[in-house]
Amino acid sequence: MEPLMESFTTELRRGTLTLAVLSQLRTPQYGYSLVQRLEKAGVAIEQSTLYPLLRRLEKQALLTSSWDTTESRPRKYYVISEYGSDIYEQLKKEWETMTAELKTLLEGDENDEAD
Repeated sequence: MEPLMESFTTELRRGTLTLAVLSQLRTPQYGYSLVQRLEKAGVAIEQSTLYPLLRRLEKQALLTSSWDTTESRPRKYYVISEYGSDIYEQLKKEWETMTAELKTLLEGDENDEAD
């Protein structure tokens, strides 16, 4: 991918990944299970992107985490906090508004090209 296009794509994905991650943490998930859930939904995310994002969201009090040490390999589980749920709902509404507005603009471009 061309470097400029890659830069624009990264900028577009950055905010949407936060929304995607928050949407999947109504039930506790550990990192790998979260990657799998997102990939199943068509959202690819590298672990090198996911873990810093999870740490940042936890630092912002949007997530809480706990260790499960009952199995041979301890896993850190993340779940959305009450504050995170409030933020998620607001972000979701903002996303829906923005996508509707952009859809109108982009469809306008297609109609202008057809004229």
